[in-house]
Amino acid sequence: MITVLLVEDDVRLADALTGALEGHGYTVVQARTAATALAAPPVDLVLLDLGLPDMDGIELCRRLRERHDVGDTALIMVTARGGRYDRVRGLRTGADDYVVKPLAIEELCARMEAVLRRTSRREDPVLSAGPVTVDPGNRSVTCAGARIELTRKEFDLLTVLIREEGAVVSREQLLLRVWHTAWPGTRRTLEVHVGTLRSKLGVPGIIETVRGIGYRLVVPERAAAHSADS
Repeated sequence: MITVLLVEDDVRLADALTGALEGHGYTVVQARTAATALAAPPVDLVLLDLGLPDMDGIELCRRLRERHDVGDTALIMVTARGGRYDRVRGLRTGADDYVVKPLAIEELCARMEAVLRRTSRREDPVLSAGPVTVDPGNRSVTCAGARIELTRKEFDLLTVLIREEGAVVSREQLLLRVWHTAWPGTRRTLEVHVGTLRSKLGVPGIIETVRGIGYRLVVPERAAAHSADS
């Protein structure tokens, strides 16, 4: 059964949503504050209101995404803030969907099902490139059989690069897919993370800098073989 964390400070609305969702087969855990939400155990999906008494929902979303045990959890913002700026900000912070109140329970359930299909960990295959193996399901990385401890952002960065093995991924795309922003000031952060990731993997040449564009993950042996063939 799918467990939902409902972060909503309006008691009447939270109880009504809980009853409706349970009627559709979900198990619901309620949190009235950001502090309670941050202390909650991992769930399958988070429904997050933005108007919380102790913290703005945008900041709470950011903090949830930084936790290794819930960083990839499906998350839908359900809020009365319907402006374009709010929507863009919410999605860039890490929400998988953004729903404006009031809404029909049938629409909410349909959106929940769609997000769960997209974010299902069971559908994520193990990714390998040369000696490096990434398991998105349990967020683990090994290199030549040895486990490598990465931060959440390092893991996300490596996952993007290994999915696009051999292709150049622009800095802008990496910033959007890992940091959910296109702000140029974040580029230095990207460079630092790439340097740290290279050091931890310890495989010379596996993350290649493409000057003026971005980065590419290449397996040195395959690159050498390709150059010899050409």
